[in-house]
Amino acid sequence: MGEVDISGQLDEVLGLPDQLRDALWRVESAGLRPHDTPGGLVVAGMGAPAVGGSLARAVLGDRASRPIVLARGYELPASTTPDTTVLCASYSGNTEETLAVYEAAQALGARAVVVTTGGKLAEQARGHGVPVIPLPAGFQSRAAVAYWLVVSLEVAGLCGAGERLHAEIDVAAEHAALLAAAWGPDAPEESLAKTLAHGLHGTIPQISGAEVTAPVAYRWKTQINENAKSPAFASELPEMCHNELVGWEDAKQLGQFSAVFLDDSDLHPRVRQRIELTRGLIASRGGATFRIESIGQTRLERLISLVLLGDLVSLYMAVLRGVDPAPVDASESLKAALNGG
Repeated sequence: MGEVDISGQLDEVLGLPDQLRDALWRVESAGLRPHDTPGGLVVAGMGAPAVGGSLARAVLGDRASRPIVLARGYELPASTTPDTTVLCASYSGNTEETLAVYEAAQALGARAVVVTTGGKLAEQARGHGVPVIPLPAGFQSRAAVAYWLVVSLEVAGLCGAGERLHAEIDVAAEHAALLAAAWGPDAPEESLAKTLAHGLHGTIPQISGAEVTAPVAYRWKTQINENAKSPAFASELPEMCHNELVGWEDAKQLGQFSAVFLDDSDLHPRVRQRIELTRGLIASRGGATFRIESIGQTRLERLISLVLLGDLVSLYMAVLRGVDPAPVDASESLKAALNGG
């Protein structure tokens, strides 16, 4: 790990329990007051900030009393009204899509909240008197997933879109610390995270989730993309059973593929049955398959267990490939090209 993980991404992943607690403190220190917005919550962000919003929505589930919508682009959802809270999330504070959504929220007169380390977003928000939740510097944005999740949950609670889960977050942090010890680099080679990394190494993984685990499947995909510098894809059951499953018929002739299914006790019984049947069909066509059950009592604990596991698997895959997980050269090159660089 030390030879490959030059910038210490592993420490950031293993620090997830402390980050959950720190995120709570940062929301409290921002001095946000409850402000009921009947229009619900829009979480505006790209990459990891958007994942945090989708995870928060999954955690709340039927405890969400108003719509929680994601804005992954330059525009607000058409349903946004002045009675909507818009959480604008950007680690650098210079994400052009999020800046565009912030400006749209200001023009509409919607209540805005900003979470960032600084940049143009913080500057504009403070100039407009918009609350800013400050994030610690020095992270990769994707490594700050605990902050994105907790901030989204807390803002949802403050604007009346969902229940406050302050106590559950504290307990989930303790649970995550136990899992980090069980799956960390000092764990045996047969530990779950290392076993999965070896099983997925050299393949193109397809990560599938359903209902509450669907956003976690997407998180696994993006972490493998960015940390392991490897293609990976995500899908959602039961939809994948109606189309994508057919595409596995000749997969073995095209390359090395693998399938991971993220399971949870809250999934519909028929979906859980579909996972096992689908896994069997893929395995019969030569694909390596894995079924991963979430661990924990509350939905928050269980989803965090899957997030932590996926993050560690992606780092171990990077080590097996011998690539530094930190750089994201292709994304930086695209940003430079868009800016005329």
